[in-house]
Amino acid sequence: MNSSMDPVQHRALAQRALELGRSNDPASVPELIRLLAMPSAEIRRLSASALSKLADFSADRASAVSALAPIALRDPHPQVRQYALKALKCCGTAASDHLHDLDDLAANEHAKDYVRRAAHSAATAIREAVRLAEANAVHRCARCGKEVAADEHTRSQRAFQRTFCDRCFDSIYLDRRNFETKVELNKIITAKAGTLVQSEGERLLANWFTAHHIAYRYDERFRILNGYAIRPDFYLPELDVYIEYWGMDTANYKIGMLKKQQLYQQEGKRLISIYPADKPHLDALLRAKLAFHGYTVPPASASANASESAP
Repeated sequence: MNSSMDPVQHRALAQRALELGRSNDPASVPELIRLLAMPSAEIRRLSASALSKLADFSADRASAVSALAPIALRDPHPQVRQYALKALKCCGTAASDHLHDLDDLAANEHAKDYVRRAAHSAATAIREAVRLAEANAVHRCARCGKEVAADEHTRSQRAFQRTFCDRCFDSIYLDRRNFETKVELNKIITAKAGTLVQSEGERLLANWFTAHHIAYRYDERFRILNGYAIRPDFYLPELDVYIEYWGMDTANYKIGMLKKQQLYQQEGKRLISIYPADKPHLDALLRAKLAFHGYTVPPASASANASESAP
């Protein structure tokens, strides 16, 4: 029991979560979602367990997934995360947008072994549900509306996480290849760990992560929402935090920036935005923003600080 709750209230809510799980009533989902926000880890665990039982009774899986995903990925209690992961597993295709997050959790050496196994099991089950759904689905090109064959759908999903006919695929693939080639050619600045980045601001960020022994991935494409593939500047897999360095000031850049920020927000991702004006006080800013997400940054070595401040 969580000490911040009244014992009588705690027992009543725990019993209520159990009753809702046994009810087989999809109308119980909204109440269980509210119980997921309780300060008691036991109540959150029981609520997640109840949601997994209701998944087979035509419950509102989309709403359940939206509430369960943050619990599964970031709850401070490992057992609560384990039960939330089991519930996501039961939600099938409704949880497909979180496959990337589940893969990262399964590979996170800092997570409990049983949490990692639950994440892997959930990802495997969700992928199988997606495969079965795809096998019976009729797909149309997202660009021209033409019905596409199974092999066309598979190829375009693998490349873009969206469905295109072969003709549209070729055109989009060429545009994307030219864009990605341009991006790669702009990576001419070397960070301390050997990562090639595009700007001085990104170099400072990469060096800061290296100095503080924080693992990062740079400029990796992944599917985040509704088929859009975006490239975060940095992703910190052990912290489940995304870092974007907004280094330009053109109108088109700002439009893209706002769209990208909206996608992060809609998906419930933890985003830290950094701007050129932040560079002089980058250390204090990152420490404060990571602390907001529950991570205390250890001090960097004196030599690392000295080398970074050198001209």
